[in-house]
Amino acid sequence: MTGYLNIFLRLAIWFLLTANLSVANIIIGVAIALLLPHNHKTQEKLKDWLRALWQSIMAFPIAYKEALEIILTPHDEEVIVMERVPARRTPGLIFLDIFIITFTPKTIVVKYHEDGWYEVHRIERRKKP
Repeated sequence: MTGYLNIFLRLAIWFLLTANLSVANIIIGVAIALLLPHNHKTQEKLKDWLRALWQSIMAFPIAYKEALEIILTPHDEEVIVMERVPARRTPGLIFLDIFIITFTPKTIVVKYHEDGWYEVHRIERRKKP
């Protein structure tokens, strides 16, 4: 089941990059999604994929909320924080995590550390002394 989710993720990325839903582009996208190498050694769980997809859906209202906060109140404090990568993350799930973090206006992933950390740049409101 998760193999299909990997193919779907690759197709979604292809369509986002090309912005073209013609028949020829769909055929090319499916061919590329199937021909790219797969890692069958990793054990992905459907629960992890569903959680990541739910978080990506919830990123849209969060992004609008954060955009309004930035417009209405100044955010002049910048911090770099380290966030732990959840356990058993495959490259596809790591991509979705980075997409979710970067999609919101207040945060962006600066670097992914191979030892299991995301380096995240975040803007915040200055705390009053």
